[in-house]
Amino acid sequence: MESSKVTFVAGHKGMVGSAIVRALKESGTSNIVTRTSKELDLRNRTEVDQFFKQEKPEVVYLAAAKVGGIHANATYPADFLVDNLLITTNVIDASYKHGVEKLLFLGSSCIYPRLASQPISEEALLTGPLEPTNEAYALAKIAGLKMCDAFRKQHGCNFISAMPTNLYGPGDNYHPENSHVLPALIRRFHEAVRDGQKEVVCWGSGSPKREFLHVDDLAKGLLHLMDHHNTGGWINIGTGEDLTIKELALTIAHVVGYRGDVIWDTSKPDGTPRKLLNVDRINEMGWKATITLRQGIESVYADYLSHEK
Repeated sequence: MESSKVTFVAGHKGMVGSAIVRALKESGTSNIVTRTSKELDLRNRTEVDQFFKQEKPEVVYLAAAKVGGIHANATYPADFLVDNLLITTNVIDASYKHGVEKLLFLGSSCIYPRLASQPISEEALLTGPLEPTNEAYALAKIAGLKMCDAFRKQHGCNFISAMPTNLYGPGDNYHPENSHVLPALIRRFHEAVRDGQKEVVCWGSGSPKREFLHVDDLAKGLLHLMDHHNTGGWINIGTGEDLTIKELALTIAHVVGYRGDVIWDTSKPDGTPRKLLNVDRINEMGWKATITLRQGIESVYADYLSHEK
């Protein structure tokens, strides 16, 4: 995309949105428009229309969403469904009505069936039941990517969708209850070292396998799609590699410096047994992840320490 185009990054304060802004600036994009949630409530259609009318964005990255881990999704399913549907509908419809040239909708790998064949290809969508622990969020994301295709079919809009795997990076959420597994483990092991604890209890059995992508790799992948992808459907973005949650925990413990015991509470849910994305399509377009998991964990732990109070 031309660097002079007015580019709106929805959700720029979040981990993904801030990474997109960093990548855009590095690429030379000079006209980036952002708004905080206090300045612009994307759930409010009137505010969204007024914003698009005033700023006239030509390119939109839709990274704004209500997000959280297993506990948050299970506790607030109505909030996750309604808020994300409102954000998605308002921004996509306003982008059409106000003549946006290209929009990228950011989905999530949780859209795929719980027991999809591994690695998960784009064609697996809606071929089986969703993971119950994040069904509401997944349904909202499925609606978003289908909405992009519907606007493309009916109105000729160049709206595309990307489905990232599990993400981590600077600006992640380290809340003790509402965070995702990687930042939650960083906080847990860090506090164990700080407080001299001899054991750390982790949820589940540790056997589920997960893939993790650094958010700066994701952002570069999204810019790559904006430059090279102009068809319907959705594109997976990931590393193409996974590991067990137990292996992840031990890696984080080593980086943090924790040397005590790790106990697995099997009364807690594991979630999806495995979730590895097939990334052949985006690899064939010329993009691959470059940040290794160990490098990424070391960098985000340094970021966590710099912000700890």
